[in-house]
Amino acid sequence: MDKTFFNWSGGKDSAMALYQMMETKGYEVNALLTNISRDYERISMHGVRKSLLLRQVENLKLKIPLHLLELWEGMSMEDYSQLMETQLNEFKAKTIRQAVFGDIFLEDLRAYREEKLASVGMSGVFPLWGQDTRQLVEHFIELGFKAIVVCTNAKLLDESFCGRIIDNDFLNDLPANVDPCGENGEYHSFVFDGPIFDKAVDFTIGEKVLRDYGASNGDWDHQFWYLDLE
Repeated sequence: MDKTFFNWSGGKDSAMALYQMMETKGYEVNALLTNISRDYERISMHGVRKSLLLRQVENLKLKIPLHLLELWEGMSMEDYSQLMETQLNEFKAKTIRQAVFGDIFLEDLRAYREEKLASVGMSGVFPLWGQDTRQLVEHFIELGFKAIVVCTNAKLLDESFCGRIIDNDFLNDLPANVDPCGENGEYHSFVFDGPIFDKAVDFTIGEKVLRDYGASNGDWDHQFWYLDLE
C-alpha cells in the first residue's frame, strides 16, 4: 500500500479526486495538506474560513490528519519553496512518498509540481488527469456531491454566479469561454455533502464582496467575487 498525502482545497476537484482515491486499490491517504492565509485564516484563493475547513475535514468518512501550510501576504516564491520543502521532508520522515492533486489538464502546473516533488525524492498522483471536464463535473453531481461557489473571477463570471450551487442549471448557464470545472481559475467552490462525508457540513451564508488586488500584471486578472461562509 503506497502512502500518500492529499493536497486538499475543500473544493469540487479535491472532493472528486479524494473519492476516486478511496475507490482505487493500492493507495492509502495518510494526510491532508491545505494552504492557509496566515493573515486572514482562510484557504488560499478560495477564501473559505479555517474554522469551516476544520468542520469539513471532521465530517469526512476517512479520518485523515490535516496539516496547514501557513502562507503570509507578500511572501516570495523562494520563501514558499522553502516552506513547502520543509513540509515535504516532514511527510517523507513518515514514509509518505507520493502527493495527490486534483489537477485535470494544466500541463505547466503539473510539471512544476512534479519537479518540486522529484527534488525531495517524491512523486505525484493525479487521479482526475485528462478527464473531460464537462463529464467530470456531471459525474460529480450524479454521485450526490453538493458544492457552493465561493469565488469567481469577476472578468469571466459576474456576481450572480458567486453563491450558486453547482448543479446542471449552473453548468448550462456558464459562458462558453469558461471551463465547466473552472480548471483555469474561473471559479472555486466549497463541498459540503456527498459520498466522502459521514454527514453534511453545516454553514451559514454571509456577505458577498468584490476584492480588487490592483492593476492586472501580464495575463493575471485582479478582481474576484467572494462569498463568505460561516
